[in-house]
Amino acid sequence: MNRVAITGIGAITPLGNDKDTFWNALKNGECGIGPITKFDPAESRCHVAAEVKNFDAKTMLDKSTAYRTDPFVQYAMCASDEAMRDSGLAGNVDPDRFGVYMGSGVGGIQTLCENDRALETKGARFVNALFVPKMIINIAAGQLAIRHGAHGNTLCLSTACATGSTAIGEAYRAIKDGYLTAAIAGGSEAAINPLTTAGFINCTALTQEADPNCACVPFDSRRAGFVLGEGSAVLILEEYEHAVSRGARIYAEIVGYGATCDAYHVTSPSPDGVQIARAILESLSGVEYSCEKMYVNAHGTGTQLNDLTETSALKKAFGEDAKKLRISSTKSMTGHMLGAAGAAEAIAAVMALKEGVIPPTVHLECPDPQCDLDYTPNKAVKADPTVAISTSLGFGGHNACLAFKKVSE
Repeated sequence: MNRVAITGIGAITPLGNDKDTFWNALKNGECGIGPITKFDPAESRCHVAAEVKNFDAKTMLDKSTAYRTDPFVQYAMCASDEAMRDSGLAGNVDPDRFGVYMGSGVGGIQTLCENDRALETKGARFVNALFVPKMIINIAAGQLAIRHGAHGNTLCLSTACATGSTAIGEAYRAIKDGYLTAAIAGGSEAAINPLTTAGFINCTALTQEADPNCACVPFDSRRAGFVLGEGSAVLILEEYEHAVSRGARIYAEIVGYGATCDAYHVTSPSPDGVQIARAILESLSGVEYSCEKMYVNAHGTGTQLNDLTETSALKKAFGEDAKKLRISSTKSMTGHMLGAAGAAEAIAAVMALKEGVIPPTVHLECPDPQCDLDYTPNKAVKADPTVAISTSLGFGGHNACLAFKKVSE
C-alpha cells in the first residue's frame, strides 16, 4: 500500500479567492456571510448567504472560457489552477497515472435555470447550444482533466453535502492502492439562486435569520438552519515517495477515509449517530492517535438535529475522551458550500496540522447544553495536533470522514 501526501491546495471561497486568504480569514474568525446579492431576495424568506466575492471569470479565466462554462466549473478551474501551481506537479507526473476526482452537489444549476427561463419565455430555439455541456454535473471533472492533462481515472462524485470529502477519499484510495500516482480532488458549487434557496428553505433546512452574525451558529442553542455557501476547494494528492523524490512541499499525509450510510432518511441524519461514528473509526483504523492531540473539523451545519447527532457520534467513537478533542465548525464562517464543503474543510484540517492553530466556531455565544464538547468558541487557539479528521454528512444518509497526519518539516 502506498502512502499519500497532500502537495497542493487551491480555494475559491466566501472568505477569499486563494488558499492563503481563506486560511488567514479562518484563523482570524472572519465571517463570509452577508446579504444576498446574487438575486433579489425580496420575495424569499432567506436574505443571507455566503457568496464568493470579487470573482470575475472573464478576468480570472478569459471571456471564451467564461462564456462556455457554468460558475461551478469556473470556480473549480481557478481553484485547481492554484493547487497545481502550489504543488509544482505539472510536467512531473505521468499523465496516464494522473487522475481527477471532482464532485458537486447540484452541478450547473445556474445554467439550468437560465435555459429553462429561455425555453419558457422565448421558445426552444433560444436554449443555448452549450446548455448540456455547461450544466451536467460531471463537467467540472472533465474540464479539469482537459485543463491539466490528466489521462487517468477521472470521476465525478456526488454524495450531496459529503461530496468534497468523498472525492478526496476515493482519490486517496486510488493512489494508496496503486492505480494512480497523483490526483486533483475536491468539490465545487455555485447554487445561490432563487430556486435552490426556495427548495432548501421549504424543506426547513435553511435559516431565516437575517442577521449575518446570528445566521449560522453551530452548536449554539439559537441555531435554526444552515446558510447557503458556494465556491470550490481542491487538493493535490500524490504518492508520498513520488512527492519526496521530486522535492515537493508536503502539507500533510492523508492516512484514512471512512464512508458509511445511515440508510435512514432522505434529509435527516439518524439521531443515534452510529454510522457517523463508524465512518470516523474507519478513517482512523491503523492510525496512532490520542484525543488530546486531535483536531476535528465538524460538519457542524447549525441545524438542530445535525449538531446533536454529530456530538453523539463523537462520543460514541471516542467515549469519555471525546471531551479532550479540539473541535470546530468552519461553516460558521463559510456557510455551507454543499458539494465543496468537505474539500474546504479538509483544507482547514490540513492547515490546522501544519500551523498548529485550531480555527474557531464563531458566534458561539449560547452553547447548547446537549452539545457539551470543546467547539473552540469565537477565537482560534494555538495547539499542536498530530492528527486531524474532517467529517461530512449528506442528504441520503451519506457519511464520510477523512483523517490526516502531521508531517515533520
